[in-house]
Amino acid sequence: MIYFDKVTKRYNGNGPALEDITLSVAPKEFVSIVGHSGAGKTTLLKLLLAEERPTDGNIFFESIDINDLPSSALHHYRRRIGMVFQDFRLIPNKTAYENIAFAMEAAGRTDDEIASDVPYILELVNLADKARHFPDQLSGGEKQRIAIGRAIINQPDLIVADEPTGNLDPINTYEVVEILKKINELGTTIIITTHNKGVVDAVGRRVVTIDRGRIVRDDAEGRYVL
Repeated sequence: MIYFDKVTKRYNGNGPALEDITLSVAPKEFVSIVGHSGAGKTTLLKLLLAEERPTDGNIFFESIDINDLPSSALHHYRRRIGMVFQDFRLIPNKTAYENIAFAMEAAGRTDDEIASDVPYILELVNLADKARHFPDQLSGGEKQRIAIGRAIINQPDLIVADEPTGNLDPINTYEVVEILKKINELGTTIIITTHNKGVVDAVGRRVVTIDRGRIVRDDAEGRYVL
């Protein structure tokens, strides 16, 4: 599904943020990308989202070389990817229901589709009882679960979660991890970046470790090792 082929990324003539990265992710995999701050995890995600272009190498999504996509096609490509951020990025003056519905509206879905799909997603993230709450009435964990619901509402092929538990306490972290695992079991590919050893160990799936821009470990059923 995803293939990084000898990818290097340099900024302004500095040393490489990523160097000679070759990495494949199969459909329905759950992959944790780990490494210290500055290791290159976020750069990897920006390249995958085509927010940055590699200095060398190619990145394929299925059979598409994403660096060959014209700017007019990037919007459609990114719709195939659901993003979850550390800081939630919810719309403060919209309810939990409306935050998820907004992603469907932006994708041109009908009112009937929204009325059918949003309650199902709220159930999936265990927040049906908070549908009418605004973000400032939700805990950090609840906000992140709404953000996950928004990311999956349009049935993307891939969820990319950048430090999704970075602002959460251990209990909320566990709940978020369990929901991501459930979404993966339903068939969605998931890539997360994290500093959190507990998250990686709880997921118990493939772990790719990046250090100073290079992949130094790739364990099929790994634990956090740095």
